[in-house]
Amino acid sequence: MNRIDKIGGGEAELVYGDGEYHVVNPGAYVTCAVTGVHIPLDELRYWNVDLQEPYATPEASLKRMQEIRGKA
Repeated sequence: MNRIDKIGGGEAELVYGDGEYHVVNPGAYVTCAVTGVHIPLDELRYWNVDLQEPYATPEASLKRMQEIRGKA
């Protein structure tokens, strides 16, 4: 049994706020909007409130912001 099995397994649904998030549907992880990597909830540190997207790393967050600015 691994860490994901203990928590409940599947993907969680979250609402991202300023400095915190709220769990809408419980799960063990969310998927990075840029890389597709599964992020265990206890390791989730980066997200965008306006886009409601989680990111695995600060680099992934920066990449998304650069993509958005490039389109503007």
